[in-house]
Amino acid sequence: MYKIPFAAHTIGKQFGGGFMFSSFLPGLVNGLLGTGGGILAVAVFQRQGLTANQSHATAVGLMLPLSAISLTILLFQYEQQLLCYWPLIIPTILGSVTGSWLLKRMKPQRLRLLFIALIIYSAIRILSS
Repeated sequence: MYKIPFAAHTIGKQFGGGFMFSSFLPGLVNGLLGTGGGILAVAVFQRQGLTANQSHATAVGLMLPLSAISLTILLFQYEQQLLCYWPLIIPTILGSVTGSWLLKRMKPQRLRLLFIALIIYSAIRILSS
């Protein structure tokens, strides 16, 4: 199992209050746009001194509660439209488990290239729409 070399309750002590404040930014972006919070989180965490793998793993942990909050809000606002997505939950969970398994086996340079490719793809898609 891939282990981050610090516990969640020590992040503020190790990296200072700036680390805690900078975690606000991904939440803000995720709340405004519904996406992009994880991408911003990885960049923020790497700037704070975490390795690529630590940044990605920490971003995944950060995005879980944000996604749950977003889902809860959307369920109350658009209940009937979201019910059609329930068949996608199992494949999404399987993809998440597979991605987590790959994360601990992937070299940081390859992870970085995959991340860059995803950002470029997203930018092209946004610019072309």
